[in-house]
Amino acid sequence: MTRKSVQAIRHIGFEDLGSFADPLREAGYDIEYIDVAERDPAGLDPLAADLLVVLGGPIGVYEHDAYPVVTDEIDLLRARLAADRPTLGICLGAQLMAAALGARVYPGPAKEIGWSALDLSDTAAPNPLAVLQDVPVLHWHGDTFDLPEGGTLLASTALCTNQAFSRGQNVLGLQFHPEVLGARFEHWLLGHANELATAGIDPVTLRRDAGRHASRLELASAALLTDWLARLTR
Repeated sequence: MTRKSVQAIRHIGFEDLGSFADPLREAGYDIEYIDVAERDPAGLDPLAADLLVVLGGPIGVYEHDAYPVVTDEIDLLRARLAADRPTLGICLGAQLMAAALGARVYPGPAKEIGWSALDLSDTAAPNPLAVLQDVPVLHWHGDTFDLPEGGTLLASTALCTNQAFSRGQNVLGLQFHPEVLGARFEHWLLGHANELATAGIDPVTLRRDAGRHASRLELASAALLTDWLARLTR
C-alpha cells in the first residue's frame, strides 16, 4: 500500500486524533502532528498533505489579536479549501474552516458541554454522519458559526443549529467531538477543570456519561472516518 500523509494541527496536547488515529493508519496514512505552540502553521505548505485535520482547542476564532496563530490557520485553510484538498475540522477546527470559507464565528447562546445525540439532516446525498444516528456524542464548545456558502448542513442540536457541514466530498467540519477516547477522558476533565467550574458543570456527571457512551462512540466514529476517507477525491 502506498502510504499517504496526514498533518494534524493540534492546539492542546490531549485534544488529539484520539479514536481517529487507528482508522487513519489502517487506511494508509502516516500521522504528523503540528503543535501550533511550537511550530508556526504559516510555514506549512497548505497543499502538501494528503489530508489536513485541524483539531479542537480552548480559544476562539475571533481572538486573533490575543492568539495570532488563528489568522495563520485561517490563511492556511483558505488556500487549502480553495483547492478542494481533503480537510477535516473538529470543534475549533470546524470553526476555523467556516471562517476560512467566509462564514461568521461567534459565541453561542450558552456553553454546550456534555453527551447527547445529534439531529441528523436530510441531505440529497447520503449523510456521512448516518452511522452516528442515535449515538450520544461529546459536545464541548461555547462558540458556533454560520453555515458557510456552498456548505451542506449535516447535523444540529437544540442549542446549536450548525453542528456539522460538508462541502463536496473532501471537506468535513464537525462542531462536536467524535474522536474522544473513553480511556483518556480524564485528561479532558482535568485540562478543562476551570472551564467546567466557571460554567457550573459537574465533572462527575461527565465522567459517568463517558463511561456509558464512549465505547459506542469510538466504534461509530471509526466507521464514520473509514467511510469518509474511502470517498475522498484527490
